[in-house]
Amino acid sequence: MEKASLLLSETENQQATPTGSAPKQNGGIIDSISKFFVPDDAPIITGSNDTVPTTDTINIFSIASGHLYERFGLRMVERYEFEYELVQYKWPRWLHGQTEKQRLIWAYKILFLDVLFPLNIKKIIFVDADQVVRTDMKELLEEPLDGAPYGYNPFCDSPTDMYGFKFWKSGYWKNHLGKRRYHISALYVIDLQQFRLLAAGDRLRGQYQMLSQDPNSLSNLDQDLPNSMIHNVPIKSLPQDWLWCETWCSMETKSTAKTIDLCNNPMTKEPKLTSAVRIIDEWVDYDNEIKRLQKETMTETSLPTSPSSTHTPSHQELQ
Repeated sequence: MEKASLLLSETENQQATPTGSAPKQNGGIIDSISKFFVPDDAPIITGSNDTVPTTDTINIFSIASGHLYERFGLRMVERYEFEYELVQYKWPRWLHGQTEKQRLIWAYKILFLDVLFPLNIKKIIFVDADQVVRTDMKELLEEPLDGAPYGYNPFCDSPTDMYGFKFWKSGYWKNHLGKRRYHISALYVIDLQQFRLLAAGDRLRGQYQMLSQDPNSLSNLDQDLPNSMIHNVPIKSLPQDWLWCETWCSMETKSTAKTIDLCNNPMTKEPKLTSAVRIIDEWVDYDNEIKRLQKETMTETSLPTSPSSTHTPSHQELQ
């Protein structure tokens, strides 16, 4: 598998083909979320884009798979009034490849940030597809990065009963990080100008090329790689309330959380949809809204089908 699909939000005032942008602030349950879905075989977007994004544009990218997401994206554009673009990037032949789909997705999340997006986009945010946003994401774009090319949230230090699973507290990671913290890749903001200025993409790819030859390295590729390069490509630690998950964070801090991530719990192994209903108060309303939208998408014959598919696969949420 040489290609993976990403989605890029673009500008609000394009008049030609639909290219991505932040949703307009006009009400609705997905007001300030530009979370997009991209099929594995999405068409490659070519051509130039010289439109300069406005200061109100929030550029967000995410990763998902399945033909239904492409149809879903079209329906969401109509309902929630945002713009989006499908982005696909061919894996370089010289770079050590990945054969497992999950690891390939992780690699695309971090290895090609300097080449995936147009030069006129100054900052962009990655949001996990299983994350619930409770704030205006423009706040994250305005977070100072203090010269770092990107900002991540460090793992929380509680609850204490999870200490045995905190691999960064001992061994290699403890020695490598020193007084620094290990950061999670569920949410991050990238200053693309600073990222390119520091040649961070080349540095990350060089480190990846060296470490990926060992199958025992980069177990959590999208997190281990930037954390391993923290001395050469600095990470700005975002305020803790930008990302909360039950597995690693205390219940006392949940009320101020700006996003909630459905982290896997290695102790309970609770399914994510089950934990979502239990953890996130607004989840049921969101889920019902999406189910209604899904039903409309599946029944409306006017929506174009994927050019490479003549059937509609079943919807499997939060894999």
